[in-house]
Amino acid sequence: MIDIIITIIGTQKDEKGEESCIECTAKGRYYERNSIRYIVYKDHEISGVEGVTTMLKVYDKHVELVRMGSVDHKQEFLPGQKSCSVYHTPYGTMHMGIQTNSLKMALASTTGTIAIEYELEINGQWQSANTLSISIQEESISGH
Repeated sequence: MIDIIITIIGTQKDEKGEESCIECTAKGRYYERNSIRYIVYKDHEISGVEGVTTMLKVYDKHVELVRMGSVDHKQEFLPGQKSCSVYHTPYGTMHMGIQTNSLKMALASTTGTIAIEYELEINGQWQSANTLSISIQEESISGH
């Protein structure tokens, strides 16, 4: 496993056209197994899921996001396709639909970016158009 710094910028535009944006940076770990790249980090309070471990499984043509802890969720970003999942929280369960409009990956080992554009449905209702920009870089150790 390699120590990395991950920066995530997420934007959300609702049905009124109002846009919100969150940005967070976290320390994480990167490793590869069976041609799948894994990016693992702890979520922050700002994302609404503090204390949750998030794992991004990066395949050749799609990305899977898995959250474990106080929430339990797995969602797939498959370009041009809709994926459905169940989001378990301490407050109840939501059914989520993700329509991935665009997925661009430029990863070279422990550095690179993932850009995802998708639309979100919760319990069958359209919620928002979203972008997720993820960048990773190997954590540098001072003096090297």
